Amino acid sequence: MRITARGTGLLAAAVLLLGAGFRFAYPELTVLGAAAGGALALAVVTAAWRPRLRVHRQADPDRVARGEPAAMTLTVRNAGRLPAASLLAVDRCGERPVPVPVLRLRPGADTTVRYDVPTSRRGVVPVGPLRVTRRDPLGLVVLARSYGDSVPVWVHPRIHPLSAVPTGAGRSLDGRVDAVPHGSITFDSLREYVVGDELRRVHWRTSARVGELMVRENVDTSLPRIVVLLDNRLAAHPDRVDGVAESFESACEAAASVITAAVREDLPVVLLFVAAETAPAGAIRPVDRAASADSARPGGHGGDGTGRGGVASGGDGSGAPVGPLDRLAAVSLTGAGTLADAAARLRRDRLGDTLVVLTGPGGRDDLGHVGALRGAYPSVVVGVFGAAEPTPPGAAGLVVVDVADGAAFAAEWDGVRRW
Repeated sequence: MRITARGTGLLAAAVLLLGAGFRFAYPELTVLGAAAGGALALAVVTAAWRPRLRVHRQADPDRVARGEPAAMTLTVRNAGRLPAASLLAVDRCGERPVPVPVLRLRPGADTTVRYDVPTSRRGVVPVGPLRVTRRDPLGLVVLARSYGDSVPVWVHPRIHPLSAVPTGAGRSLDGRVDAVPHGSITFDSLREYVVGDELRRVHWRTSARVGELMVRENVDTSLPRIVVLLDNRLAAHPDRVDGVAESFESACEAAASVITAAVREDLPVVLLFVAAETAPAGAIRPVDRAASADSARPGGHGGDGTGRGGVASGGDGSGAPVGPLDRLAAVSLTGAGTLADAAARLRRDRLGDTLVVLTGPGGRDDLGHVGALRGAYPSVVVGVFGAAEPTPPGAAGLVVVDVADGAAFAAEWDGVRRW
């Protein structure tokens, strides 16, 4: 609750009038002071009355690619029995306030407002909560309250279609990749039985020991395994305009494009960052993780991997990422981490056979650490974004793609012949 300048003046006048009236025995001054104090007390009671409002918001859609249209529909309903006075309501859409007319809303009635959500920058746009301001008729006291939860709208990086997909070190005998998820006899892990599993895959010895059916999980070793390493260091993307590094935005688009192409072909793919994430990697799918690296501010296309998320009706209000491209919207450029440490982790874990490294102009001096991974990863491709000069030929013996943005990367990627 906040007293306005008018209310402060009236309060001061009430104190002076009451003091002078009692001190000098002027009943007229005492009456005026009491009237001023009573008006201020009535204003406090009027502003403190809390109307029962129910707020429902619907994002259409809640996940879009950068530059695609998104809208928010806000419905405010008067759930109380008493008629609500005219209220001043403002919804928050990112950094932009959106006025919401709540004028003489009768009990049981509602009002609906629809407005566009800015999607010009990749990131997470928080929408809400609704801020309702009440003031007394004399404008002496102002009280603001929040209604409803904040709902995130995920703006994912643009996805550029890629025709070529790395075939990796493992290939089928007829020269093509066979996307058979459980087709080989290579054991990977044990998991609980679910309806539809074949009984021949039940591991009876383990099932007898734990008291429930356990099933062998096999992997197809003929499938290539792709690892995408996104360089999210500040040093790798030194050129920033208004806090945004376009080279990093382009690298995010390339990461999302490679991962989407791999998912389309049913190929295993892992997304990593040079500066490691704080969230557990197993909690999300890799496609959404590619969308959450932001350039200088917290703040990308996921859901089912198509970039067309469903409708959000407010969710749980936590704003937690729910898919892979969402994660590229929550990770920011940071000064932590080095490419040498990331290369050491890749060498130790050996997560795949095809490594795709995406960095900026400031990361070219560290490509020697990536070149040292050629023994662990038979195929290594490096994408350098936003460099003023091309990378010297044969740098660290790697396949280096020098491009300006994500669209140019997609064009060059399809032209790479040596994986």
